[in-house]
Amino acid sequence: MGIPVNFDSVSLDGILSDWVAALREFSVEAVVVLGPDPFGSSDDRQVVAVHPPLVAEAAAALAESRDFGARWRDSDAPLVAWQTIAKSDPLHTSRWRLLWMAHGYQTVVRVEFSLPAGRAFECFMFSPRELTDRADAALLAWSALNIWPLVKRSIATARSRLSPRERECLELAFQGKTARETAQELQCTERTVNYHLANAMNKLKVDNKMAAIQRACWLGAL
Repeated sequence: MGIPVNFDSVSLDGILSDWVAALREFSVEAVVVLGPDPFGSSDDRQVVAVHPPLVAEAAAALAESRDFGARWRDSDAPLVAWQTIAKSDPLHTSRWRLLWMAHGYQTVVRVEFSLPAGRAFECFMFSPRELTDRADAALLAWSALNIWPLVKRSIATARSRLSPRERECLELAFQGKTARETAQELQCTERTVNYHLANAMNKLKVDNKMAAIQRACWLGAL
């Protein structure tokens, strides 16, 4: 079961704002998306999107923490998690939990979208009430799954330094196509394809095509 939403805005901020508005009937009032730092270690995360803006500091503290993240994935933890914030840290030692509780939030539902090489995008939905029904958490997870393709496209636009043509060439390389096959599909020369791939590798600070594909995935561009 999904949550029907009519998204008129194409901006990432607009999408998140409309999404939070649609989730208010489930008492969700904030959404945070964390993504891998494409130029950092496997543990390094960045705040990709947050709404409303007033919880930005709490979102940054979550990204800087080691809660969830790479170690969570390495432990075969579930892709969907549901926690009461205070009960999950009874000694109140976690800065991000303290900040979210200071804003009045009690519950977090997390949905993970896996990426190559052990990275992931993580979507967190925060509620000021304690969820007591597993069905409510399931509905929130479904809402994230339904809206994620649109959110991911907006993330790619906001984060990626790649040109549309560079992204196309990387996408086709990701599908296993050679430069010659890509040139035929894009109706250009093989030299042009290699030029775009070289530009993409330079922007992504890597020296080979496979590494560029991987890093572009971490940005949400593929």
